[in-house]
Parts: sequence; C-alpha cells; structure tokens
Amino acid sequence: MAERGASALALPENWPAHPDPVLALNRMGSFDWDLDSGLIHMDAQAHEIFDIRSGEFDGRVETLTGRVPPHEGRRLDALIARAIKDGSENYGAYFRVRCHDGTLRWTHTQGYIRRDGTGRPRRIIGIVRDATQELRDSRARADQALQDEAVRQQTSVVQTTTAALAHARTVQDVIDVLKDSHGLTHLGAASLVVGLVEAGRIRLVAEGPASASVPGTEITRIDEPYPMGEVVRTLSPRFIESPEEFAEHYPILWPHLTDLHITSAAYLPLIVQARPIGAMGLLYDDHRGFTPEERNVLLALGSSIAQSLQRAMFYDQEMDLAQGLQQAMLPRSIPSVPGADIAVRYRSPSLGRDIGGDWYDLIPLPGGRVGAVIGDVQGHDTHAAAVMGQLRVALRAYAAEGHNPATVMARASVFLKELDPDRFATCLYAEADLSTGVVQLVRAGHIDPMLRSAGGGSCRPLPVEGGLPLGLSAEFGGLTYPVTTVELEPGQTLLMCTDGLVERPGADLSEGVQTLQKLVCSAPDDVQDLADRLIRVAAQRGGDDDVALLLLRRGGLAQRSGGRLQQHVALGDPEALVEARRMIRSAVRSWGAGERSDEIELVADELISNVLMHTEGPATVTLRVITGHDRRFRVEVEDSSSALPRRRDAGVLGVSGRGLLLVDRLADDWGVESRGVGKVVWAEFRVVPRR
Repeated sequence: MAERGASALALPENWPAHPDPVLALNRMGSFDWDLDSGLIHMDAQAHEIFDIRSGEFDGRVETLTGRVPPHEGRRLDALIARAIKDGSENYGAYFRVRCHDGTLRWTHTQGYIRRDGTGRPRRIIGIVRDATQELRDSRARADQALQDEAVRQQTSVVQTTTAALAHARTVQDVIDVLKDSHGLTHLGAASLVVGLVEAGRIRLVAEGPASASVPGTEITRIDEPYPMGEVVRTLSPRFIESPEEFAEHYPILWPHLTDLHITSAAYLPLIVQARPIGAMGLLYDDHRGFTPEERNVLLALGSSIAQSLQRAMFYDQEMDLAQGLQQAMLPRSIPSVPGADIAVRYRSPSLGRDIGGDWYDLIPLPGGRVGAVIGDVQGHDTHAAAVMGQLRVALRAYAAEGHNPATVMARASVFLKELDPDRFATCLYAEADLSTGVVQLVRAGHIDPMLRSAGGGSCRPLPVEGGLPLGLSAEFGGLTYPVTTVELEPGQTLLMCTDGLVERPGADLSEGVQTLQKLVCSAPDDVQDLADRLIRVAAQRGGDDDVALLLLRRGGLAQRSGGRLQQHVALGDPEALVEARRMIRSAVRSWGAGERSDEIELVADELISNVLMHTEGPATVTLRVITGHDRRFRVEVEDSSSALPRRRDAGVLGVSGRGLLLVDRLADDWGVESRGVGKVVWAEFRVVPRR
C-alpha cells in the first residue's frame, strides 16, 4: 500500500523549486545584502521593480538610494538602522521608487537580519515587491488617508513654524527659523527661497540648500519673468503642479533647477496690510499637484511668515534707529592724551527697540590734565538718550571751564534737575594729571572704579566716597560731593564702567565685581585688547542693560613744564585735608620742585590751616606751574571770607600769628586777590628749570 501510494504520488524532479521562480510568480524580487562589504545582490525581478536596466546596477547600495526620493530614503534608512540596533530579526516598509520616466512607483520590502554568534548583524536577506496593484484596489481610501495625513502634517508645520517665529525678533532670526536643520523637512520641501521687496526689486534673503542657488537671481526686478516677481505683481499665489508646467512658464529659471528633480512648486506672496513685502517659494521633489486643502495650508503658512517678517523688519529699523541715536549722543572721537593709553567701548542693550542712557567722555583740560567721565541716565528709551546727550555736553562744559571736580558734579546735578526733574543719573568723574599721576575722583551714586596693577598681576575696586546721583542731590539739597585723591603709578590702569558690565540677573553685585576682577587680571595688558575682551564677554552674557566702558592707563613719567591741580577741603573734614597734602606732595616732586619741595608743602599747609581756623569755612587749594622768564610754583588757597589776612607779632610766648611770617620768609612772593565773594591768598616759588 505504501509502495503504491508512493508510486501514485511520485514527486517531480527538482522539487521543491528554487525560490526565485516562486517569488517571480508573485511579482516579488529577492535581495541579499552583505553588511560588511556594503554590496547587495538582487535578482532579475528586483531589477524590474526598481526599473534598473541592464548594466545600470553596480551592486552598491548608494546606486539604489538615488532611485528613492530623499525624504523616503531617510525614513527607510532610519527604519533599518533601528531594527539592527534594537536586535530585531526583521523589518518591513512601504516606499516609492522613481522610474526612468520620472513617475513614482509604490514598493514594499521585507528584510530578515542574519547575525553571527556574537549577535553582530552580517547580512540582510529579503524581498521587494511592486505594491502598485495592492494599493490600487483601495486607492480612494488610501489617497484620502494620505491627503488627510498630508494636511495634518502641513497644519502641524504651520503651527510649529508659527510657534518658532514667535521667538524671532530680527529678519535674520526669521530666516534662521526657515533655514534651520529641520526647516525644510518640516515644510516638506526640497528647496526654499525667500525674497524681500526693496525699491521695485526683490532681494533674496534666504535660499537653500546651497546647491539650489540660481546665478543672477540675488536681486531681480519685479517685472522680470520669475515666479517670485509674478506673485508680488499679482498678489496671488502661483502653484506649479508639474515639471512640464514649470518649464513652459519659466523657461529662464527652469534649466537651473533640473538637477534638483523638482516635480512641483508653490510661490506665495508675503502680504501685510494689502501690501507685498516679499515672496516665498517652496519647491518639492516628491509629488505633483496641490489639493485644495494643501493650498489653504500653504496660504496660512505664507500669512504667518509675512506677519513675522514685517514685525522683524520694524524691529531691525528700530534697532538701527536706536543704535544710531545712541552713537550720535556719544563722542564722535576720543582725543589722544600724552602720557596715557585710552580705550572706550559701548554696547547697546540686547533688545533692539530699547536704547540706553549710558555714556563715556574724555575731556582735555588746561595744563595737560584730562577729565574722564562715565555715567548712566535712568531709563531705556529715546528720551533717556536725549537727556544723556545734553547732560554729557553740560558736564563737559563745566569741566572745561576749569571748575574743580566737586563743582563740576554739583553743577551737572543742578543742570539735570532743571532739564528733567523726573530723571536722575549716576556718574563718576576723574580728573587726572598724568605727569604726577594724581587723580581726583568724584562719585555720584555710581559704582566704584577699579585699579589694575602694571602688568595685570592684580585688580581691586577703588573705594571712592560718593554723593547722591545727579538730579537727586539738587532735589534734596545734597550738592556737596567729596573728592577722593589717588596716585596712578606708571603702568596702572583705571577702569571705569557702568553697572551693565558687572550686574547679572539673579546674582549679587559683589559676585559680578569679583568676576570682573578675575577677568581684568587675566586679560591682555594692552587697553584696546582689554576693552575688546570685556565688551565681548558682556555681549556673550547678554542682558537688557547697555554697557559703557572707559580705560585709562598711565604711561611713563611725562616731562613737561606746565601743570595744574586743585582740591576742595571742607571744614571739619580731616580726610580732605590729608588728600590735599598728598596731592601737593606728589605734585611738587613729580613737577621737579627739587630742594624747594618742603618749603612749598609747608607754605601750602599753613595757608590751608589759616582758612580752616579763621574763616570757619572751606578752602580750595590750587597748585600750578607758571613758565616764562623763569619757572615758578604757585600755591593758591581760596576761601569765602572777605576779611584780609594781616601780619602781627606773636610775642615770645604766643602760639599763633607766625603763619604769615613763615609764608613771607619762605616764599619768593605772595599776596592776596579779591574774588568778589571771598579771596585768594597766593604764594610763588622760583625753581631751577629741569634739564
């Protein structure tokens, strides 16, 4: 029975058949992909599915990649990579293949991943089949699903792009949103182009990818035969649904796009308040035609981009206006100062429509001295900048008139109160004599300066006794500003800045000062390089406040014949008296008084003491060098009393009355001058000219 059954059911020769014929009957092709070499073997049916002609395929995967639309190729690569990485045995996916005639054919593939004993993937064996017939039976449903998905994706594109554009402030920010690494992917386009209307022309402001650039289209007239000019002229979108339509209507542009395999394009006018401000083009390489839903989504996208671009253009214009106004209010140039290296910098606020009230100034003064100013007017608006400009000029004028630093600051305060009672300003004023190194500082509510040692080994805050901010001191009757005198050694740098350089959101001011100290210590010795580094750090940190910076580095000892210093000494202020004596001591030695230095110091101290003891008011001491037939040091002490000094005999046991006798014996000449209200007692000393 068994034998009869076997004979009756004799099997055919070569059974079972090789899988290739079986797969071919089902219109399936097979492939064997060696992952180590990267080579792939495909049978004849697979060649037919990929529309590969004889001799076209070289066994390399990259050759097949060129037949798959880029975005689908990326999706397929990601699917295979994920399956290999997570240890999967197989994968499956639908994708499209571009045929020789340009049409796209739906295809399906299934792959089995073979691994060695260590689990390492070595080969992928699988099948590929033409899925056209499979999808044709349910085309209506599939097409509708695809359309719905496309609309959903494009609607998501509008939402995503609009959300990203909400954070864009400048035109460049808008361009960056459209051109970032995910921009074209989100938009579903192969290429993007954006242009703005300027004086009857369209100027390209965005184009990508780089390979999509078309020579000669950077700036085009609106009436030229380009799609962007057409949509600007007509205020209507232009949807190009096939390569043939593109080539027919735009024969000048089309030859430059053939390498991109463009199948359709959408050009949208960017319209705001019924006025075209530009145009945008989206070029596709994976579909033809646009459904009504797709067109509506793209129009919504164009409207969103147009609104963002107009907002950005206004922002850029406001930023240019604000920066231009700020720069116009600052000094156009900084004069060179013999014996010093000067560097100034200004950084505007990060918000373009804001404008700061920070300023700096450098004022040449009589006798080779120089005044350095740093200040900050309250507020961040154009009015603050206007007030700053007027205050800067007024303070400069008061200093140039020869007033001492305290008077300069007091007058500037009164000026600001009369100019704008609702504003105040902080300020730091330094008057420096670079031949002696004596610097007199007055501070009105401003942060302290810093002093950097020669060579940058150390940097420390320089405490300066201060008064109320400008405007407030005049309002509340506090116009007395103390003067702090320091000596700037050769090679030392005085750093004056506004609080924008040290203040950071959420951090204590002292932390910012310490950070600045470390930065200044480690920075280059050259003041220009130092200023660049500080302002660069401020720019990287950002913030809504502007920054003004002034650096003054004293050079070697200057040799010159003229000079003038002045110090205010208030009644009952021993520190001011000490500072005045320090100023005189530094000046007479630096200016070359030689053996008469002690005499000059003694007479100056006696004249100051007379004022403080007998007039019950403040004294202003001025020390200067007079040149002519001879060289003389002149000490002047001014007070507000009209009573003239008189010499008298102190007697043997008297403790006073010898002051003027001392002045008369030590000075070569002395006298008294009336100043309307008050007087000046002066003394002169002839010195041997320095060689």
